[in-house]
Amino acid sequence: MDLIKAIIIAIIEGLTEYLPISSTAHMGFTANLMGLEETEFLKMFQVSIQFGAILSVVVAYWKKFFDLKNLKFYYKLGFAVIPALVLGYIFDDMIEAVLGNQIAISSVLVLGGVVLLFADKWFKNPVINDEKDLSIKKAVIIGFWQCLAMMPGTSRSAASIIGGMTQGLSRKAAAEFSFFLAVPTMLAVTVYSVFVKTWGKGTLNPMKGYEMILQSQDHITIFIVGNIVAFIVALIAIKAFIGVLNKYGFKPWGWYRIFVGIALLIYFYYFK
Repeated sequence: MDLIKAIIIAIIEGLTEYLPISSTAHMGFTANLMGLEETEFLKMFQVSIQFGAILSVVVAYWKKFFDLKNLKFYYKLGFAVIPALVLGYIFDDMIEAVLGNQIAISSVLVLGGVVLLFADKWFKNPVINDEKDLSIKKAVIIGFWQCLAMMPGTSRSAASIIGGMTQGLSRKAAAEFSFFLAVPTMLAVTVYSVFVKTWGKGTLNPMKGYEMILQSQDHITIFIVGNIVAFIVALIAIKAFIGVLNKYGFKPWGWYRIFVGIALLIYFYYFK
């Protein structure tokens, strides 16, 4: 993977991480369409550049994240992230195995799109318009909803936003809490992928993520530039998404998922 292709993947990550359309699916499809070999470094890179996207939320909502007087905000995120940490660790190998199954991911993309077409009708009467009114119990329930995104193609954003709406949050409040919850979730995933997980188990040369990064100057450059690009693009995408969501709801994203999912199903079934 050269630097240009890495930048393209990072742009896709930044655009899709906080949209309800699955960043994992889009990065995987993009890499496939560019003819990239599914190496351990590529898989690790697609996970690790989420760190850049994480920072964009912290910057966009810096007053919220650095409000040390609002300790309940940190408690909510801390408890809400526990389900993903536990289940993600347990099912890590199964999740990685599905990442290479483009037909399965395309199918989930379509099914998720159908759900989004009806999401606005199902949750018409929100009672919570601000994160401050969200209880810790409801935050944990949203955390369990987020775990649905362990199936590649589901979208962590979509799962947690719909989870928030089941708990009475407005679309805007649910989307913003989804952004907040992404920070500890994706930070934990990135740290695990770079420093804890051994990639390439069963091969002749298993390595930790940081060992692959430090393997060459090209890998170091790709890792750093990828995170910077993902940060910049995600910072723009967050604000744009909130505007579209408030004005049009989930339907545009639902139709997008269905159209792209069907197109990719045809592509991978008949041409790959």
